[in-house]
Amino acid sequence: MDGYRVGDPIADTKAPAGPLENRWDERKFAAKLVNPANRRRHRVIVVGTGLAGGSAGATLAEQGYHVVQFCFQDSPRRAHSVAAQGGINAAKNYRNDGDSVYRLFHDTVKGGDFRARESNVYRLAQVSAQIIDQAVAQGVPFAREYGGLLDTRSFGGVQVQRTFYARGQTGQQLLIGAYQALSRQIDAGTVELHARTEMLDLIVADGRARGIVARDLVTGEITTHLADAVVLATGGYGNVFYLSTNAKGSNATAIWRAHKRGAYFANPCFTQIHPTCIPRSGEHQSKLTLMSESLRNDGRIWVPKRSGDTRSSGEIPEDERDYYLERLYPSFGNLVPRDIASRAAKNVCDAGFGVGPGGLGVYLDFADAIARLGRPAVEARYGNLFDMYQRITAEDPYAVPMRIYPAIHYTMGGLWVDYDLQSTIPGLFVIGEANFSDHGANRLGASALMQGLADGYFVLPATVNDYLGSTRLGDVPDADIRQVETEVRERISRLLAVRGTRSADSFHRELGLLMWDHCGMSRTREGLRKALDRVPELRAEFWRDVRVPGGGAEFNQELEKANRVADFLELAELMLLDALAREESCGGHFREEHQTAEGEALRDDENFAFVAAWEYGAEPVLHRENLVFEHVHPTQRSYT
Repeated sequence: MDGYRVGDPIADTKAPAGPLENRWDERKFAAKLVNPANRRRHRVIVVGTGLAGGSAGATLAEQGYHVVQFCFQDSPRRAHSVAAQGGINAAKNYRNDGDSVYRLFHDTVKGGDFRARESNVYRLAQVSAQIIDQAVAQGVPFAREYGGLLDTRSFGGVQVQRTFYARGQTGQQLLIGAYQALSRQIDAGTVELHARTEMLDLIVADGRARGIVARDLVTGEITTHLADAVVLATGGYGNVFYLSTNAKGSNATAIWRAHKRGAYFANPCFTQIHPTCIPRSGEHQSKLTLMSESLRNDGRIWVPKRSGDTRSSGEIPEDERDYYLERLYPSFGNLVPRDIASRAAKNVCDAGFGVGPGGLGVYLDFADAIARLGRPAVEARYGNLFDMYQRITAEDPYAVPMRIYPAIHYTMGGLWVDYDLQSTIPGLFVIGEANFSDHGANRLGASALMQGLADGYFVLPATVNDYLGSTRLGDVPDADIRQVETEVRERISRLLAVRGTRSADSFHRELGLLMWDHCGMSRTREGLRKALDRVPELRAEFWRDVRVPGGGAEFNQELEKANRVADFLELAELMLLDALAREESCGGHFREEHQTAEGEALRDDENFAFVAAWEYGAEPVLHRENLVFEHVHPTQRSYT
């Protein structure tokens, strides 16, 4: 059956039944505790030091556990969370504009096109207010309004102002808060930090996650680290597409190797295309740059009304401009969710109305905002973003509209986890973007930071307690350790031994273009089948012809890349398979065969209201987790 088989259904057994608003409290109360005096005897590995990993490591250490933490950067402060710009959502209702925990829950489930679990999303909304309090206590400099309260603004897919922000540097400021909490524990000796070290495999013994094998990226030394539980906080896999807004080092190795050891991978085809990125400028480019969604608060998006219009923006009079989002979605205007804004931009560009080189761009115009608020107010809100845009494009966005186009930004799929954030391998917890849990088929803007910190500061510490308090662990057999170490060394040796003619980057670029063309903003059965034929061929070519200069026992970035590209070549095939199997459109997964008369995503709730949890194997196995909606009734999403 199309390269996979269907296995037994899977279910989340950790979320309590009963009233939605009580479930998290009930779960915490039922969870086993570990006596504070006994916690120091437990070692917990945390891989990743972004917002999810940094907050988790700091909190677990504060509780008394011995944390062994890893990052491949030279400092936790260089984690990709630092790049998040616009803000973080929280249901504090400072604006008294009708917000509430229930409304944040409702907006998130609807924004995710009804493909997320109600229990997880409601907990996220509940915890959101605590995150802001925690961050403020750490000194995160959120913007404030004239009365002294924290200021907020709107993001896509909602009609309230619940997004807290620190200019255009919210991720950076929140990461500094988590980093200083982590640093305190490093200084206290409760966190053992291994920087410039990359996890290459997971050690599973007696069916439980018991450690990792890692490589020192400076010396090339392979080391083994054992623990009582392992936490993966390694972010998403958007770099499968080569060009994305992710940092170049962001990769899928940790979650993919864990998948190959038995952790199910959920909804791999759910990738998010962000509508406001700087368009690519040529074949030389290796990364794309995000312009924050917050800009859509005051910027207006438009294209010329006349197809193929080559006049400059200043030469096009007002009545010859099409503010297409305001026309198509008057209730939400420029702040429709990302999936909808991205598809609309693609549609107008495909129809010949795009601007800039190749017609792959639309205008994001601040002329009205500058006239209404004055340039100083716009500078205060978005100054650093405008500076960044000007440095990259050499165009002054105060004088001419920005040009933007959608790009790969985030992945809603990830390792399958239950309500405790535990994977299908006991003792392996997955948090932040690395898991699939909270965003369904489309993430709302400013919800990534919320989820990362909710998982790290508040959810994981409670559920790890339960696992360690209820599990008896023995020694890890040497044979299990040696087997994983041997496999890691053999893989590196194999990569170095190919001595082919093509760089890892050239394979990655070809894979990325293939994925963008056939598994990007829109997908077809024919295109997905075509890509599914090509990816295994490309993978075989890679292992036959990749050239990795240098050796393994040294600093070798080409080896790092090759290791990661090898994983991308395997993960891409699962993404294509998942996209082909999901015969519906929902959120970021848009199958052209399944759309409404208006060109919107057409879900099939009768047959596809489930989480697709894939088991690794020569023939992947699809396990379905049915989604039950007791509080939000799935409907055709409307933002008109």
